[in-house]
Amino acid sequence: MAHKKGASSSRNGRDSNAQRLGVKRFGGQVVKAGEILVRQRGTHFHPGVNVGRGGDDTLFATAPGAVEFGVKRGRKTVNIVRVARPEA
Repeated sequence: MAHKKGASSSRNGRDSNAQRLGVKRFGGQVVKAGEILVRQRGTHFHPGVNVGRGGDDTLFATAPGAVEFGVKRGRKTVNIVRVARPEA
C-alpha cells in the first residue's frame, strides 16, 4: 500500500465551522424576556438578576429591561435591571 497519494491530492483542507460565541447584547441595551445575552462555553459570565442559564451555558434574559455587566465575589455577572417607562 502506497504511503504517498497521487498528484493533486492532499491530506489537508478540513476545518470546523465557527461557533459564533460571545456577547450578543451589551451593557445598557434594552432587551425583551428570552433574548440571548451571551453565548459561551463554560461560565465565563455568570447569570445574575433576571438572567437564566441554558444547558450549553448560554445566558438569556428572563425579564425585560436593560443589560448590566458587573462583578460579584470576583465573578463576572450579567444582570437585567428594570427600566422605568416614561408616563405618557
